[in-house]
Amino acid sequence: MSIPAMPVFVDVKLREVQESGRLEYRSRSLPTWCPGCGYFSIVEGVTHACNEMGISRDQSVVVSGIGCASRFPFFVNLYGFHTLHGRVLPVATGIKTANDRLTVIGIGGDGDGFAIGGGHISHAAKRNVDITYLLFDNGIYGLTKGQTSPLSAVGLRTTTTPFENPERPLNPLMMLLSYGASWVGQAYAGHPDHLREMITQAVAHRGFSYLHILSPCVTFDKTSKTYVNLGLQVRKLPENHDPSNLMAAMHQAQDMDHPALGLYYQQFRPTLGDTFEQVSAKAGGHNT
Repeated sequence: MSIPAMPVFVDVKLREVQESGRLEYRSRSLPTWCPGCGYFSIVEGVTHACNEMGISRDQSVVVSGIGCASRFPFFVNLYGFHTLHGRVLPVATGIKTANDRLTVIGIGGDGDGFAIGGGHISHAAKRNVDITYLLFDNGIYGLTKGQTSPLSAVGLRTTTTPFENPERPLNPLMMLLSYGASWVGQAYAGHPDHLREMITQAVAHRGFSYLHILSPCVTFDKTSKTYVNLGLQVRKLPENHDPSNLMAAMHQAQDMDHPALGLYYQQFRPTLGDTFEQVSAKAGGHNT
């Protein structure tokens, strides 16, 4: 005889959410993404992480470019900067450089980050700017009706490749590791608890942290990065994976057919702000 499940009462759940404090990080603007979009999990992950870490709302800035992902600042109760296409990291770097006490989170999609904005990633990574870059990867340009992006899979039919995409996608994890990013991880919007944990780790890291987030586009991609396919493809990093081993991280990042979730690599080294202080000291100046 099966035991009946305990009932869940809406008023009880609502009270739990209200008392958690995380609603303080949500704006009154409801997300305008398509029903079923994985980005809903990401905004929940960010608000959970901010609440758990006790991040001050008036000492935090979210910076975005252009695209579906870049609507993000409107949906959180933090300071926001909706910039030009692909200009997330230069603006985020400027904000952090002007005020090192701020928590700065960059938001971008795979088109915004690895097409028009691709040239900025290497410089932010090598400088080790103390910001977090959350890259939403749905493998397509969703806001402009489904064109091929730099991370679209081979064979994907899009509005710009009706006879299938012939190009191999970039490998963003390999790129970030080779650029010198001091924190590199990967999560999946379909695993919200793990995603929240990874966002928390990325924001807590002192230095440039890059979190690659796989997320289906339910409107324009019915065959490639779907919930069904990603659910079958993703795996955990091996339990014995050493995040201080760069070569081991690169080895794991090579397998794009079975993307591993977790912390690939972490290194502790001076941030851009630290180096500014060193230069200022040599010059006999004073940092405020």
